[in-house]
Amino acid sequence: MGKPYIYVRFRWWRGLNLEEVARELGKYFEVELFEMPTGSRDIAISRDDREGLRVRADTLMARLSPYRATLFQREAAPFTKRDMELRRRILELYPRDRPTIFPWGFSIEPPFEVEE
Repeated sequence: MGKPYIYVRFRWWRGLNLEEVARELGKYFEVELFEMPTGSRDIAISRDDREGLRVRADTLMARLSPYRATLFQREAAPFTKRDMELRRRILELYPRDRPTIFPWGFSIEPPFEVEE
């Protein structure tokens, strides 16, 4: 195995309700939903796009925000069936390979191996 897997996917226009996603994915995977503190003094432009959900299969994990998902492994390893299912679900929820409609900033999926 080479480098650990990392792949970023995006949604456009409508963000996901992370609480609903947590309930659905929680049936099959380990899920951690957390709220980022904010207040009237929070002036961050992307405060609504902060990561709020972590999902774990076997070797594959995902960090989710309403518009962006990062699939990653801590150490390179072949994907298990559960890892492949998590990957499939995240690619369905986040169907875009770039953050905008403009033709730049593509995210290219790295090669990976699947456990036999």
